[in-house]
Amino acid sequence: MTSNSPVPISNASARETARAPSVAVVVPCYNEAVSIGSVIADFRTAVPDAEIYIYDNNSTDDTAEIARAAGAHVRTETRQGKGNVVRRMFADTDADIVVMVDGDNTYDAASAPTLIRRLIDDNLDMVVGTRLQSDEKAAFRSGHRFGNRILTGAVNTLFHAQMVDILSGYRVMSRRFVKSFPALSAGFETETELTIHALELRLPIAEVETPYAVRSEGSFSKLNTWSDGFRILRTIFKLVREFRPVLFYGTVSVLLAAISLLLAGPVFATYLETGLVPRLPTAILATGIMLFSFLSGTCGLILENVSRGRWEQKRMAYLAHHSVRAALGKPRT
Repeated sequence: MTSNSPVPISNASARETARAPSVAVVVPCYNEAVSIGSVIADFRTAVPDAEIYIYDNNSTDDTAEIARAAGAHVRTETRQGKGNVVRRMFADTDADIVVMVDGDNTYDAASAPTLIRRLIDDNLDMVVGTRLQSDEKAAFRSGHRFGNRILTGAVNTLFHAQMVDILSGYRVMSRRFVKSFPALSAGFETETELTIHALELRLPIAEVETPYAVRSEGSFSKLNTWSDGFRILRTIFKLVREFRPVLFYGTVSVLLAAISLLLAGPVFATYLETGLVPRLPTAILATGIMLFSFLSGTCGLILENVSRGRWEQKRMAYLAHHSVRAALGKPRT
């Protein structure tokens, strides 16, 4: 007598059917002719089965030609800014695992297999190669290091996290992370946006310390300490406003209410003593400021619900894709 019940598949059989992951190395580039050849060669050695894609962002040197001669796939993004390039890369890429790295040859290609293995073994959605522990002081200017720590500290406070280097451009990501990432920024804020996306949705991520080297001779950084410092402050401001609207608008509401009470205090005291309001403009100003205080608090409550709705939409987009291990046919352990 035969049975129609399904035959359970053992873990050994499941392992035999598991396939190797497809890996894409994506490199945003702007005037990196000096270093791009080394980057391609190093990553081809470190991850031989990976497809390497160079995204040229209006370079005025021979970046695209050198990359093409080195055997990489070369694509172009005409809208200037790293955020625009990342948006294009993530839209084009359909690999199981995406390795994103800058084209300046400062990140360690030999660490890529370790980062990829960590992503697969722990079923993570993003592994960040951190730089701040690097002993090479010349590779990381003190101003950038200081700004990185300030922004990282602000993000850790807002999201109750323990990140070390949220501005690292060396990241290994799962397909479902890449395809659910909204990519709204246009410039170098994109690294912060990547981290916030993971922390906001409470995705499984990790950081791994990696070597960080100085730029190749003749290669120049596109970052500016002062302008990027102001950009960091603006980013912190936007983070609080967009992801913690009750905190942001509630703080504004409390400050406005305090100013209103300070202005109204003497006017009210005079009224109690004399029955008159001799400083009518001050009384009107205090009343107006208090109304703005109530409006700010109300905006915070409304935007908190809007933020919650956006969070749910992002979460559903993320869950529409398989995890790394499920996509590879690996059994749960």
